[in-house]
Amino acid sequence: MFGNRPLGVIFALLAVTIWSGNFLIASGFVDDIPPVTLAALRWLTATAVFLPFAKRDMQRDMQALLDHRGELLAASITGVTLFNTMVYISARTTDTVNMALFAATTPVFVVILARIFLKERISPLRWAGLAIAISGMLAIATRGSLDTLLNLTFRLGDIWMFCAGFLWAVYSILVKRKPATISRNAYLGATFLLGTIPLIPAALVEQYFVPSWTLTPAVGGAVLYTGVLASLAAFFLWNTAIMHIGPGNAALFQYFIPVFSGMGAWLLLGQPVTPVHAAGFVLIFSGVVMATRTR
Repeated sequence: MFGNRPLGVIFALLAVTIWSGNFLIASGFVDDIPPVTLAALRWLTATAVFLPFAKRDMQRDMQALLDHRGELLAASITGVTLFNTMVYISARTTDTVNMALFAATTPVFVVILARIFLKERISPLRWAGLAIAISGMLAIATRGSLDTLLNLTFRLGDIWMFCAGFLWAVYSILVKRKPATISRNAYLGATFLLGTIPLIPAALVEQYFVPSWTLTPAVGGAVLYTGVLASLAAFFLWNTAIMHIGPGNAALFQYFIPVFSGMGAWLLLGQPVTPVHAAGFVLIFSGVVMATRTR
């Protein structure tokens, strides 16, 4: 059913490692650049870098792209236009613990949708692994404090994050259903382009409702990271991982994002790594291994 499983695992891990850095940047620049503008600049950068390489493949597969324009548009809107924009908006209106809590719903959505639309089997072992991985993610997000989890207050940003998780699950299913007549480069190029177009007028309108901001070298570096690495490189890796191991298995690796984000915060920001982080990593690793086993 799937392709090279070890390669798919490696690509999924690389993608979530890059996205972990993206979460650090999104949190660090939340007050420096408006959310829709950040999303627009991110995808403009990714599209501008990638289109010269994808142009020939897109021209060759143009008829197939037109034949499947409905699915392409759906993937573009869910994975490019809306998902990251909602994450950036969520970061401005809720805290990290709540974001992590609602981010945990994404792999659950993917597993369920993969069962409905792709007929992927959900074994008891997969459900058990999913539960263990969620517990590890929650341990890191709450720093092992049950009081933090029990005293959560829900805000508007939580709804944004919940919706973003569902949209990412839909995108992952659509990627797995990519027609064989469309090459990987043509598919990415088309989704990048179609998904970026609506963000441009939305970002221009946003300028009338937010405080003025400045494109400093630091903000420019953040845009380059999110555009070239978190968008272009990570999406290429993620889509390839889905083709090799399926959306249900790939989604489980998203639970490593808080682990890698914590390691990045320790290396770059000097934030401490506690025994809770180690325990959370063990739980996440064990859960993902259990849930992705073929037997």
